[in-house]
Amino acid sequence: MIIKEIAAEDTWPIRQLVMWPEKPIEFVKIRGDEEAQHYGLYKGDKLMSVISCFNEGDEMQFRKFATLVDEQGQGLGTYLLNHVLDVAREQQIRRLWCNARRDKMGFYEKFGLQSTEATFVKAGIEYVIMERILK
Repeated sequence: MIIKEIAAEDTWPIRQLVMWPEKPIEFVKIRGDEEAQHYGLYKGDKLMSVISCFNEGDEMQFRKFATLVDEQGQGLGTYLLNHVLDVAREQQIRRLWCNARRDKMGFYEKFGLQSTEATFVKAGIEYVIMERILK
């Protein structure tokens, strides 16, 4: 496995396939993609998992974290999210956070993220803002 910094457009097919397969590709493009840091996890030459990081001051939000469905449960997402935690520490990020789908909260709790009281619904899916203070 190898993690590389990738272009925003390289994340879009996996974002759509995993998160919103019934929506057009435009639905998974987000404002700020051009300025964000995007990471891809490869097995061989195949992109398996993606994550996008958006920095604002000493805070980093990770978004559109997705692993191909057939590859889930093998530790790829864990490997990639640990990489993001390392990057956040290197960049002296104070707060790392995400909009977690409610059914995925347990996964993020394993990395020390805690749920906040902030929630919202997008396209019928409930989200909880989760965060981890790094310093």
